[in-house]
Amino acid sequence: MVFKRLLGSLGVGAPTVDTVLDPSPVVPGGPLSGQVHLKGGQADFDIEHITLDLVARVEAEHEEGESGGVLVFDRFTVGGGFRLAAEESRSVPFGVTLPWETPVTELYGQPLGIVLGVRTELAVAGAKDRGDLDQLTVAPLPAQEAILEALGQLGFGFKSADLEYGHIGGTGQQLPFYQEIELTPAPQYAHQVNEIELTFLAGPAGLEVVLEADKRGGPFSSGQDALTRFAVGHHDTRDWTAEVDGWIRRLVEHRTAYGHGAPYADHGHDGNHGHHGHGEHHRDHHRSGPGMGTAIAAGAAGLAVGVVGGMVAAEVVDEVGDFFEGDDESED
Repeated sequence: MVFKRLLGSLGVGAPTVDTVLDPSPVVPGGPLSGQVHLKGGQADFDIEHITLDLVARVEAEHEEGESGGVLVFDRFTVGGGFRLAAEESRSVPFGVTLPWETPVTELYGQPLGIVLGVRTELAVAGAKDRGDLDQLTVAPLPAQEAILEALGQLGFGFKSADLEYGHIGGTGQQLPFYQEIELTPAPQYAHQVNEIELTFLAGPAGLEVVLEADKRGGPFSSGQDALTRFAVGHHDTRDWTAEVDGWIRRLVEHRTAYGHGAPYADHGHDGNHGHHGHGEHHRDHHRSGPGMGTAIAAGAAGLAVGVVGGMVAAEVVDEVGDFFEGDDESED
């Protein structure tokens, strides 16, 4: 596949590229290392640059509904400025730092259905080729894992996760999209909410934790959303179960915990990427279709990412297959 792509872009006898990521687990804001392996073509080539793109499968809402595409969210030049001789093999080691808001793709070794990749671009003789793409697996930061563990202890279950294009107002969000983890309510809250949506916005100093409840309507009120956020240090030691339970109670028992200053998400409708008016937050419910089976909390194991027949993993493979085939790639 890589060779075919290079043939089309750089011509017959061009170099080939294969990027291998180090197997050590990576976390948001942490190091990512590996090597780019080059194999010379049928003649000498000047390698102008080797660039790594971090890419993500992102959902975007618009008037016609919702659609997905591949978005580049960071880029690193890791080498270049040398001549690769015919048939020469050369490896270029690299070490880069992931953005703090890099989405989490797995929990307890189970995939969440989030698709990230590292795409290698090779510039040779004035032409560029995106010749290699590798799946990127990202584990949660300790504070993220502690909060998810606490939610599992409280009886919440994993429903689905996706990446939403847009900005959550009132936060320090840096990337053009955010990760949304949908949870089924714990039994003690099932009469009050349909689901909880959780977003982590990590930064050097800690996490912003954004929670939204899809509240059930009662006899005297219609159902509504309530949204609030909390700040957590990376190395905080708390009674996380009690802390998170307090967050949930605050969320479901008040109409808006922050009133006029409540954060809201802007999905950039009609091409306008500015903020909506106060109170017009948009955190609509997203797909939880086939392959996104509902999990059940597993007591001491925390938030179980249980799936039916491993379909989430299969769905991830299909999405990565789309990456490799280039079906959804958009020019940037």
